[in-house]
Amino acid sequence: MATFILTGRYSLDAVRGLMAKPEDRTGAVAAIVNAAGGKMVSYYVTTGESDFMLVAEADAAEDFMAGVMVAGASGSVTDMKTVRAWSSGEFAKVAEKAGKIADSYRTPGT
Repeated sequence: MATFILTGRYSLDAVRGLMAKPEDRTGAVAAIVNAAGGKMVSYYVTTGESDFMLVAEADAAEDFMAGVMVAGASGSVTDMKTVRAWSSGEFAKVAEKAGKIADSYRTPGT
């Protein structure tokens, strides 16, 4: 499964909603990730540039991004950024593959 990290901000209306009716949003976030075919690994409310961070796994980026689209379309979250993450072991395999194909690349102007 691929690992994705999503950060974003709550909209003004979402913050007002949380103030009016405080709730732990972990279950709601897990539900949308699961509905899209993924698995939530962790969910945090954060400070700084982002209001939240989600770590999730999915078999395909399309699955995860479908859930992201639904959340964005709701208007409750904004400024979402998604990155694909690799464990150090996974990235070592990427580096090994890069080493095997490096000779096939020609730099510009050569």
